[in-house]
Amino acid sequence: MGTNKTILKTSDWVKGKSRHDELIIGFIDSMNVLKEAVNVTVVESDNEEMIGMTIPMSVHQVESIPQSDTKDAAQLGFLIDLALATDDKEWFQELSAQLNAKKEAVK
Repeated sequence: MGTNKTILKTSDWVKGKSRHDELIIGFIDSMNVLKEAVNVTVVESDNEEMIGMTIPMSVHQVESIPQSDTKDAAQLGFLIDLALATDDKEWFQELSAQLNAKKEAVK
């Protein structure tokens, strides 16, 4: 995907192409800075079998996805499910608070 000018860190959302030219969208699970490698947990892909897998990728294969400040209820629900699936209690609580605040604002 070209040169990556953004400094990547664990939990960043990224998109890229696998070695088999499959589109991948996911988040960085872990990194190896010396090898310029990241392990990406796949959330969306052309290859549905890859969804849910954590795959190694070069930092040159991925690019950071800008984080949106506003998420709708459906997006928050999806992310809450993802937080549960990845056993990330802190993220789950943060997302649940955002969803509850959004519901309260509607009342």
